[in-house]
Amino acid sequence: MKIHFYIRFHTRFGQQLAVTGNAEALGNDTIANAFQLTYLNDEFWHGTIEIPLQKHSSLRYKYILLNDDGHHVMEWGEDRALEIHSAQLEEVQVVDTWNHAGEFENAFYTAPFQNVLLSGNKPKKQGKWPKHFSHVFKVKAPLLKKNEVICITGSSITTGEWDEKKSLLLSPENGWWTLKLDISKDEFPLHYKYGVYNTKEDHFVLFEAGENRSLFGDAHNYQLTQVHDGFVHIPNNNWKGAGVSVPVFSLRSKNSFGTGEFTDLKLLADWASRCGLKLVQILPVNDTIATHTWIDTYPYAAISAFALHPLYLNLSAVAGKKYADIIKPLKKKQQELNALPDMDYEEVMKYKLGTIRELYAVQKEEWLQNEDYIAFFKDNEHWLVPYAAFSYLRDKNKTVDFNQWKTHSAYDKTAIQKLVSPSAKHFDQVAIHYFTQYHLHLQLKDAAEYAHKHGVILKGDIPIGVYRYGCDAWMEPELYHMDQQAGAPPDDFAVKGQNWGFPTYNWAHMAGDGFEWWHRRFVQMGNYFDAFRIDHILGFFRIWSIPVHAVEGIMGTFSPALPVMVSELYQRNIAFDYNRYCKPYITDTVLWELFGPNHEKIRAFLRPSGEGRYELLPEFSTQKQVQDHFSNREASEDNLHIKQGLYDLISNVIFFEHPGSNREGLHFRIAMDQITSFRHLDGYTQQQLQELYWNYFYHRQDETWMDEAMKKLPALKRSTNMLICGEDLGMVPHCVPDAMKQLGILSLEIQRMPKEAAREFLRLPAVPYLSVVTPSTHDMSTIRGWWEEDHERTQHFFQQELEQWGEAPYFCEPWINKAIVMQHLQAPAMWAIFQLQDLLGMDEKLRRDNPDEERINIPAITGHYWKYRMHFTLEELIGEKQFNEALEQAVEASGRA
Repeated sequence: MKIHFYIRFHTRFGQQLAVTGNAEALGNDTIANAFQLTYLNDEFWHGTIEIPLQKHSSLRYKYILLNDDGHHVMEWGEDRALEIHSAQLEEVQVVDTWNHAGEFENAFYTAPFQNVLLSGNKPKKQGKWPKHFSHVFKVKAPLLKKNEVICITGSSITTGEWDEKKSLLLSPENGWWTLKLDISKDEFPLHYKYGVYNTKEDHFVLFEAGENRSLFGDAHNYQLTQVHDGFVHIPNNNWKGAGVSVPVFSLRSKNSFGTGEFTDLKLLADWASRCGLKLVQILPVNDTIATHTWIDTYPYAAISAFALHPLYLNLSAVAGKKYADIIKPLKKKQQELNALPDMDYEEVMKYKLGTIRELYAVQKEEWLQNEDYIAFFKDNEHWLVPYAAFSYLRDKNKTVDFNQWKTHSAYDKTAIQKLVSPSAKHFDQVAIHYFTQYHLHLQLKDAAEYAHKHGVILKGDIPIGVYRYGCDAWMEPELYHMDQQAGAPPDDFAVKGQNWGFPTYNWAHMAGDGFEWWHRRFVQMGNYFDAFRIDHILGFFRIWSIPVHAVEGIMGTFSPALPVMVSELYQRNIAFDYNRYCKPYITDTVLWELFGPNHEKIRAFLRPSGEGRYELLPEFSTQKQVQDHFSNREASEDNLHIKQGLYDLISNVIFFEHPGSNREGLHFRIAMDQITSFRHLDGYTQQQLQELYWNYFYHRQDETWMDEAMKKLPALKRSTNMLICGEDLGMVPHCVPDAMKQLGILSLEIQRMPKEAAREFLRLPAVPYLSVVTPSTHDMSTIRGWWEEDHERTQHFFQQELEQWGEAPYFCEPWINKAIVMQHLQAPAMWAIFQLQDLLGMDEKLRRDNPDEERINIPAITGHYWKYRMHFTLEELIGEKQFNEALEQAVEASGRA
């Protein structure tokens, strides 16, 4: 059978289109062997293949754009198919429209919309197809209202000659609106339009916008023509939703145990549904138990990208009625912990882990035979067994640093299988982690399904990094650059930058198996979540990479990055001296400028290096050496001052050398113009370096970073059907918005963090549709907290954004908080998501007295204790009738209900 492919696509010189699919002639789904098409005209590319005819078979296929730089772009979707319905078919024509990943409508074919948010609008199939047909029309329209279907009318007799009353109704079939017609005797070209028809009221509603569609060619030349017409041209950006963001540990209910638990998500879903909110967003919920101290509250340092945190396990649900007696003695302690204003992590974990051991001991015999558990174990064995072994070895060795373990410091699958053998005497110490993970799975899965039944979706959070001493790094260290640390460059919130301590990803190695580790991670998240936030999506373009010997984020460089070559400095008449530019610049003048009369205390760590300069002693030449030295000293103000002073001297360099460049390649130290090394250069050199600096950070890298992102993000996006949102904040390269737009990844828009450098505040009415707007995130102060931080800026906001006259109130009064919330609700973004604290801030009675107590994290504080909790229970919140009705009305008035 011959198949003629026609694809509408406007290409530029050097581009090539190809098609791949589940047939040998199409390369059997391999891009390298895809069938290349031929340019036909400005509208179409064309190609013909022959395949063996098999009745009732299905040819799956998709198109690929091959660029002249060697990279390719695959069209979006996995639902393009040609059904072979007859053994007599000898020649078929398919006329297709490229499906651009960034089309708004593609978002509505993701899991949250198809399974929950739009599931109630799915129409019933209209009727049977004719036995004989010459054409199949397929088109998509995800945002129809109830009782609406797609119809078609056109210029031919069969298609009604543009008579709306003779419109032909299409039927839903595998995600497409489909119509099969015999128009072999009609005149061509056929001109037609799709429209919307209300079946309940039996009337034509509207035509799609734009010019008429046209189908050329005589139907007699082909036995079958199938047309994929893309999306119906009706408004595709009129769906808007609102949601609430809150960490699970911050929830408070009558039945929780000193912390929020997965079972509390049901109450949160009840409240969200009551108020017209369609989404609940939470922080990462993976296991972070590394030290068994409050330090483990940092949710982005998971010891496993797959395991859930025992913190969120509801003990009563595990015990059930049969073992309720084990829980009863804890009632008093539960009341004590629930009465605390914040979470006492260490106390909560002590009691939870102890009770889990008791419950495991009495349930293990029947539990190990449970068919549901056996199925869970089989599905998750690839991560569950290593995680359980890792947790056992962590506790046995009293350290999470596997490099210090006496045995199994290097992961060996065969040895681990022996370690976890049911016949081993320590098996219970391993299996208790299976037990815990199984019940966490049940509780989170149950909460997600409950939310879905109430029209609410769950949005999770994927951290950009993995913990340096976690199970993932232990199992597959080759996936990471263990000699580097991920972080972020300086900003207004952290002037020294951020050092998260995570190893950076070895993307080249990950690409070797098609990013399988990421695929497994997304599959795991898809068990519970409908959407997710990619933490620091900029890391997929380039990561801020800090050497393992550094402490402060300011010591990092972007990776990958094209270095400045020494030859470029000479071209600008800069006399390059490696020691002057690439080593700490320390002179008597510098010491006096930085330390004043206290400079003598610093000299004990220095030695002369000639020409009136000094260098750090070898044992203090890196920030890590300095940190280790002072870790054994009293944390006095004097010692802290000296330690920070040494950090500042070590970072007082213009350039970092590019590894392996033999001193020929250089990377600028960020914020170069703020250091004494730069200020002590002559004016001409400063000017020349500034120009190079600006080019290096804001122009030189764009193509490289775009290339990096397009190697990773398309493949990662194809591996899941969750809705993807990117956290694109910070020092955003020019290429990021374009890449996210191309891929249909929602951006994050924050009013007080405009992406246009010339603006003080983001213009909410101008945000893109495929975005999430929010007034604050967990890393920021709440609306109320921000209002009181900088009165001058607040005054500007009061006048510019709220359009008010006079002096701005010093405190954020409820009406101001509400006005800001309403601005976000009325924005054109697909989603408006609010921290729970920002919603409560609209009500004088419900909000906390002190806004500082509402903050979740302060990024500038490395050892921050994540312990914020609601100050009243979810049951009480659900009972706040007046507040809930007001919020519901606000959501409804904004068109987000």
